[in-house]
Amino acid sequence: MNESGQITLDYLVGITIFLLALVFVFQYATGLFTPFESSSDEVTIIADRVAKTVVEDQISAGDPQTPNMVNSSLMDDFFTQLDTNYTSTQNSLGISGTFFIYDLNVSLENGTKVVSYAGKRLPDVGSIGQTKRIVLVEDSSGNTHTAIMSFRVW
Repeated sequence: MNESGQITLDYLVGITIFLLALVFVFQYATGLFTPFESSSDEVTIIADRVAKTVVEDQISAGDPQTPNMVNSSLMDDFFTQLDTNYTSTQNSLGISGTFFIYDLNVSLENGTKVVSYAGKRLPDVGSIGQTKRIVLVEDSSGNTHTAIMSFRVW
C-alpha cells in the first residue's frame, strides 16, 4: 500500500488551476461589453466645459479676482437666448456637432427654490451629466447675492 498523499496535492493543483481559469474568464467577459455601455463621465465633462464657458466668459461680471461673479442682466439675456434661440446657443457653446448633438438644461437656484430655468426638458431615462456652480449674482445697483447654477447635459 502506497501512503504518499500525492492525490491530495494533485487535487489542490487542479482546483487552483480551475479557479484561476474561472477568474480569467469572468475578468475577460466583463470587459467584452464595456464599449457598448454608456456612462455619464463624458457628458459630465461636457457639462463642466459648458458651465465654465457660460459663467466665466459669457455672463461674467468682468472681475478677474472673482471668477464666479455674474452680471444679472447678462444672465437674464443668456436664459432668454437659451429659450428663444436654442440651436444658436448650442452652436455657440460647442455642444452641437456633426456626429453628436447634446441637449442642455440650465437652472438657477437661490438656496430654497428654482428661480429661473431654460433649455430642453430633462429626459426620463438616459445618462445626464450635471455640474453645479455657486455664483455671486451682481445686480444693476452693485448688490450681490449667492445662487447656484446647475448645468445638465445629455
